[in-house]
Amino acid sequence: MPEYPRALVWFRRDLRDYDHAALYHALKRARQVFCVFFFDREILDALAGPADRRVEFIHASITELQQALQAKGGGLIVKYGMARNEVVQLAVGLRVDAVFYNHDDDPAALARDAAVGHALNANDIAVHHSKDAVIFEREEVLTAGGTPYSVFTPYKKAWLKTLTPYYLQAYPVDRHVDRLAARSTDIPTLQAMGFVPSNLAELNLPVGMSGGAQLLDDFMVRIDRYQETRDFPAIKGPSYLSVHLRFGTVSIRQLAAAAWQQGGRGAQTWLSELIWRDFYHQILWHRPDVAAGHTFKRQYDDLPWPNPSGHFEAWCEARTGYPLVDAAMRQLNQTGYMHNRLRMVTASFLTKDLLVDWRLGERYFADKLIDFDLAANSGGWQWAASVGCDAQPWFRIFNPLTQSERFDTQGQFIRRYLPELAAVPDHYIHAPWLLSTSEQARIGVRIGQDYPAPIVEHAVQRQRALALFKART
Repeated sequence: MPEYPRALVWFRRDLRDYDHAALYHALKRARQVFCVFFFDREILDALAGPADRRVEFIHASITELQQALQAKGGGLIVKYGMARNEVVQLAVGLRVDAVFYNHDDDPAALARDAAVGHALNANDIAVHHSKDAVIFEREEVLTAGGTPYSVFTPYKKAWLKTLTPYYLQAYPVDRHVDRLAARSTDIPTLQAMGFVPSNLAELNLPVGMSGGAQLLDDFMVRIDRYQETRDFPAIKGPSYLSVHLRFGTVSIRQLAAAAWQQGGRGAQTWLSELIWRDFYHQILWHRPDVAAGHTFKRQYDDLPWPNPSGHFEAWCEARTGYPLVDAAMRQLNQTGYMHNRLRMVTASFLTKDLLVDWRLGERYFADKLIDFDLAANSGGWQWAASVGCDAQPWFRIFNPLTQSERFDTQGQFIRRYLPELAAVPDHYIHAPWLLSTSEQARIGVRIGQDYPAPIVEHAVQRQRALALFKART
């Protein structure tokens, strides 16, 4: 028999009505279950501008979620305000006996949840929270000595050894949907919350649960080729599910199970990417200071990055003179997405070629990426800057030309985002500054005018980066 007359489920980064841990546990343990989502001003007020693709993605996904819950006889209360205060007020107003939600290990979210939990308990309201965003979290995968892993490969081996079908089972939410309360509210408009539409609609990015399902179906047809195609930005290689994972419009158990059951080299490689995600999340749990700009490898916390004047701005504005880097930055600025290989290339270029503090790049990505995830963004930037969880030594430095020649051989991706270089022959597309003056005039691409000359020389900057790190070893 259910132990609570009434319960409230607080949706956050889990915008779906299926395989949802908190929703399942609430439905199983309460006779009547209300659902709520907050457009949290504590988060929204800190965003850089009014045209934020993430807010628009969430808004569309919430609209679909509300409709889906209503179709099951339930509803979704949607509010705009300070969630840490209003969720307590709502719980008291609804006279619920318990509040259920899923974990969010962002340090700010943990502080908010602790405050909310204390306030709810003070009102004799129980609090229940569940793992939902990852397969293994926090202290579930540890070394034999009981310490967290700091290197990915041994973590992956332990992760795979721990995995059983149990961890991939979906929560059977529909078993108790008759307990959903049919309480809904109007969804605040973007404009009412101080936002305006971005170019999300023009990008044709499928949103909501239906969008996640559409992308997963499409990817499963291609997954066998994932290992061979994932690093080439001009072709359709990735799953493009990162934003759906970020906001929980797909289930991580659903994705991991799909990869596990599919087998094959492509599926195994994709599963490794999902394990990387778990790895960075457990790093954030054990080392929350990395979210505040501190390095995982503490000896590099105050590394004296030169931060040459104008270099960071040139990188942000796609004016470095290195076509692959500039094309990647235009992709980010125009779409809110950047291919994973290019995230590594651009991060390495900013830190190892331009000698700019990785924290500046991390914050820029945090503002721009539609799939921004604190754990993965921090982990990825520290990896690229050689100050984080990486078994490779600090002298691993990506050569932007080699990366360009290898992963965009014919310059298809470059030309897509740098149309001013469309007429440059394949032989020069990766280093157009090598074109003679007469050839530049013939094709109508003048380096330094139509497209910038390189702001640095890679070989020279590589030596400077090596010297910077060597001084700390």
